[in-house]
Amino acid sequence: MNSIERADIANDVAKEAGKLAYEYFLNREKLVVDDKGHQDFVSEADKLVEILIRERLSDKLPEDAIVGEEHAPKVGSSGFTWVIDPIDGTTNFLNGVPFWCVAIAGVADGRIEVGVVHDPNHDETFHSARHNGAFMNGKRLKLRHQSIKRGTVCIGSSRRSAPAQVGRLVQSIIESGGIFARTGSGALGLAHVAAGRYIGYTESYMNAWDCLAGQLLVDEAGGVIEKQDADLMIANGGAVVAAALGVFDDLLEISRNAFRD
Repeated sequence: MNSIERADIANDVAKEAGKLAYEYFLNREKLVVDDKGHQDFVSEADKLVEILIRERLSDKLPEDAIVGEEHAPKVGSSGFTWVIDPIDGTTNFLNGVPFWCVAIAGVADGRIEVGVVHDPNHDETFHSARHNGAFMNGKRLKLRHQSIKRGTVCIGSSRRSAPAQVGRLVQSIIESGGIFARTGSGALGLAHVAAGRYIGYTESYMNAWDCLAGQLLVDEAGGVIEKQDADLMIANGGAVVAAALGVFDDLLEISRNAFRD
């Protein structure tokens, strides 16, 4: 099965998962929530939505491996690995902020082959297969040349981000004539870069399930991403910088200086 066919399956699965997640969102006061760490939560919704995604992918593509945020990896034999985040932006989700998503990426030979980010709150599905372009609800996304002074840079931070790094990042963006936003969902932030709503995204550390789908979307929409081995990202995570042409070089320099220690 090729990447386009796999992307179609992932698209359908993400929408079904998003429907279930949105039902939990509307009844979130009933959810059981556990603390994984500082500003890091997991609810029963995360776990159950991931189970649904795993079941659907396993039914359609039983030989593919699966790596997710909330459950143990499933070993595969096809050489293709699905990387899933059932609810990216759990803190937003639990507090009623309608900025969270379902993210599904597909990886083979160290490359991102499929990327799907589904936003149930706004009925938007961002999807891509390598060398086939990026789309939002079927409409092709095409980024134009931009300047850091003419748009908003989306930034991310987590318990792995040193406060000094975030401080330097924000200061440098402002000193460069830019403005910034922190949305609380890296996958959806990257999808909005692909859609031209933000001019770039940067974060000192992201897990693979938070970033791979969005990185492919930006790349296929005509933006620029750091070249990384997707298998190493699955194993270790890492820094992420993605932006429109005309912004990437500036944002990469700003980010490297900010994340230097």
